[in-house]
Amino acid sequence: MFSDPQSVTVSGSAKSLPRVSVGDRQAVYENSTAGLTHRITHTVGKRNRHTVRLDCTKTAADPLLDGVSKQYSMSAYLVIDHPPVGFTAAEAEANTKALTDWLAVAGNLTKVVGGES
Repeated sequence: MFSDPQSVTVSGSAKSLPRVSVGDRQAVYENSTAGLTHRITHTVGKRNRHTVRLDCTKTAADPLLDGVSKQYSMSAYLVIDHPPVGFTAAEAEANTKALTDWLAVAGNLTKVVGGES
């Protein structure tokens, strides 16, 4: 189990997210003041899926209505999907690390978020 609280850094600012829920193969960490919810879930079956997700909410101006604000949300998540046999944990980790390292290369994440492929 991950430690409580978890910490995520958004735009250079570290945010503490205390655990608010724990269950069978899942946990939720949340900082409602910062508008952040961090989920870690695992599904085991014909395919094993491990999901790490960060949901973000914020209030911002409505671009269509002067003086009106509304709530917006977004999510970023990574899903690792593999068969229960055929790949070792080390191989799954190495392939996932290859992807996260590629995203960390200068400009790649910016291009993805910008819609390039």
